[in-house]
Amino acid sequence: MTVNDETAGNGPYWYAADKQALLSRLRRIEGQVRGVHRMVEDDTYCIDVLTQISAATKALQAVAVGLLEGHIAHCVMEAAENGTDPSAKVKEASEAIARLVRS
Repeated sequence: MTVNDETAGNGPYWYAADKQALLSRLRRIEGQVRGVHRMVEDDTYCIDVLTQISAATKALQAVAVGLLEGHIAHCVMEAAENGTDPSAKVKEASEAIARLVRS
């Protein structure tokens, strides 16, 4: 993952207030992925494994969409409100959306 120099290490970011909830959600997803690993180790029926992979993927996508919404609502809007050209922040969001669509 690359981070442009403008945003690298400038935290805390907009999600700082919800950081614990975000981390909790990511821990649940991590548990789902560990569960998939166990399923494969236990030779679980392939369709059941695929179902769990789909659930974990959707959970990660939901986190990503939430982060994108926050980026637009906070980072892009903040740039516009501060009189800064928000085009760089919009470009970041567009590139992130493109990566999500490709995955």
